[in-house]
Amino acid sequence: MAQVFCIANQKGGVGKTTTTVNLAAALALRGRRVLMIDLDPQGNGTTGCGVEKHMLDASVYELLLGLKTFEEVVRHSEAGFDVLPANRELSGAEVELVSFADRDLRLKKALSGVIGKYDYILIDCPPSLSMLTLNALCFADGVIIPMQCEYFALEGLTDLVGSVKRVHGDKNAGLRIISILRVMFDPRITLQQQVSEQLKKHFGAKVFDTVIPRNVRLAEAPSYGKPGVTYDRSSKGAKAYMAFADEILTRLEGGASQRKAERR
Repeated sequence: MAQVFCIANQKGGVGKTTTTVNLAAALALRGRRVLMIDLDPQGNGTTGCGVEKHMLDASVYELLLGLKTFEEVVRHSEAGFDVLPANRELSGAEVELVSFADRDLRLKKALSGVIGKYDYILIDCPPSLSMLTLNALCFADGVIIPMQCEYFALEGLTDLVGSVKRVHGDKNAGLRIISILRVMFDPRITLQQQVSEQLKKHFGAKVFDTVIPRNVRLAEAPSYGKPGVTYDRSSKGAKAYMAFADEILTRLEGGASQRKAERR
């Protein structure tokens, strides 16, 4: 049975899509069966996986509305994981889902028959607590929060933690925060070091040891339709995301995952 994680932050531009795509690719490189779901109408995660969002015959939009089946929507990326792609049509789902009684459970119900095919399902969420994000939170086992170590990011984190608690209490009792991932990190900036220390003091082990640095190669990769971990495996950004995947596997699967990774 897959473990389902949504990558979420109500603040935009904090590396949610970069984290989702690269974590999916890194887990696939570690031999895991991975499905990435793009729930952001911008479709950047779709593009970053090498899927042309403007040429889609079907997307996650049709899946949510029950117009297409999973098999009709899913694509396979060259990086070794499956993708449920998105494009601008998905923005219409916000309005159309309102008429459904089970509007916050559409994603969970649509994937109930295929969840056993994967080890991990990763959901790239839009930068707001929208109906799409609510569908992800109601489906997920946990939340991965990428964030920059800046003052305003702390305010956004507080809002998101509150949203997770509300969904946990009202909709999904199994939902929990898995990881707070520090991204776009520059250790030369004193403020970032200070915010990083505040995070570790307040959230403890939820703040993973891995830190994702600012990296040009990670920024370049989407223009080639590739995750950074396959675009340039030797880059600092790629190595950091591989380390993040290994940290997740070690924490969630224990020693067996480490031995499996070492055999590859």
